[in-house]
Amino acid sequence: MMHAFFTIMFITLVLSHSFHFKSPETEEEFVPLFNGQNLSGWVNVNCAPETWTVSDGMIICSGIPTGVLRTVRQYENFILELEWRHLYKGGNAGLFIHSDAITAQGQPFTRSIECQIMDGNEGDMFAIHGARLIPDNEDPFEKVGWMRSFPKEARMKPTGEWNHYRVESREGMLTLAMNGKAVTRGFHLNPRKGYICLESEGSEVHFRNLRIMELPGTDPIPELNAEEDKGFISLYNGLDLRGWHAGRRSSWKADDWRLVSDAVQNQQWLLSEKEFRNFRLIVDWRLTGEPKASRVPVILADGRQALDEDENKIYIPIRDAGNAFILLRGTGGPAVELTCWPLGSGSILDNNRKRIAVPVMSNDLPPGEWNRFEISLSDNAVNIVLNGKTIIRNYNLGAIQQKGQIGLQHEGYPVEFANIYILEL
Repeated sequence: MMHAFFTIMFITLVLSHSFHFKSPETEEEFVPLFNGQNLSGWVNVNCAPETWTVSDGMIICSGIPTGVLRTVRQYENFILELEWRHLYKGGNAGLFIHSDAITAQGQPFTRSIECQIMDGNEGDMFAIHGARLIPDNEDPFEKVGWMRSFPKEARMKPTGEWNHYRVESREGMLTLAMNGKAVTRGFHLNPRKGYICLESEGSEVHFRNLRIMELPGTDPIPELNAEEDKGFISLYNGLDLRGWHAGRRSSWKADDWRLVSDAVQNQQWLLSEKEFRNFRLIVDWRLTGEPKASRVPVILADGRQALDEDENKIYIPIRDAGNAFILLRGTGGPAVELTCWPLGSGSILDNNRKRIAVPVMSNDLPPGEWNRFEISLSDNAVNIVLNGKTIIRNYNLGAIQQKGQIGLQHEGYPVEFANIYILEL
């Protein structure tokens, strides 16, 4: 029996040596996520070029504007390690995992799971902007409804020193270890496959030694996957009006991740410097004026104003916060209307500002809340989606100019825009 035992042990050692059997976490299985020299492998989603820079083997984030830098590709199951440090007390940033490719509606950040990187409040793990997570908190009645898991121990080093994060994502379970000890867990993540992002949130922060070891995947169903990159690029950098042209005495200004106008003058345009022909355009917007009582026309499906039995025009009372427009091919092209009128936003107006198409339904959110347009223009055919529902389908614009600028126009009312992305076709 002893002879057989030693024989088995000898064979095991020989095989182990011959085939180089490795533990699940050898150094060779990690690959760099950052090459230490440039941002190859990363995408600046919605920030200015100078927000994310590289120096001395570090990714340096200025913190301005608010936004994200993401990986080129998605990841499902993995072990991720990185080091970070804040230069100032109270500094804020974050690590996002399983992220969508672009930012969520009315937000400067993506739908994702965030691992908090905040000076003095590190180690939280929470779902943001439509993602989901079951927290691992000691008191199940603490902040009921929050999808936020709190660390069991504070392990951050003093401001200015480097901290180490180790993040393990395995089939919907997430574990965060800080400076060598697991402190936070979350379960039943959704999404559980997506991009990895670094967050810019108001203060300078440094990252280094980012590396990842991928683990076997499970090919999750589409509902558990983040939205993939479709090729959209941001037309607004969150810092200034580079890439845009505004007239003299313009009221348009960059306000972090939002483009805003206080509408001190009527009918002011903000035009992209570049001209476009065929494209898909994403624009978030909200009318921010104080709603006032007003009476407006009832518009029928063919664009005519409704009449009563005596042929009198019908008006109804509304809470009116004003209107604005998105110009599709410059000031001489068609415009998409933003309005508080009962017919809803999304009407198409010609270059004389005559309404030529109206939405099949109203799908606006109340004044002051963020809406999202997805507008597709192919030659002279346009489709418009508002807050996830198609309201204009394959409308033929007729003879229009073949190319033009993207424009934002207010009508003397305050308005805000954000998350302006375009995909040229």
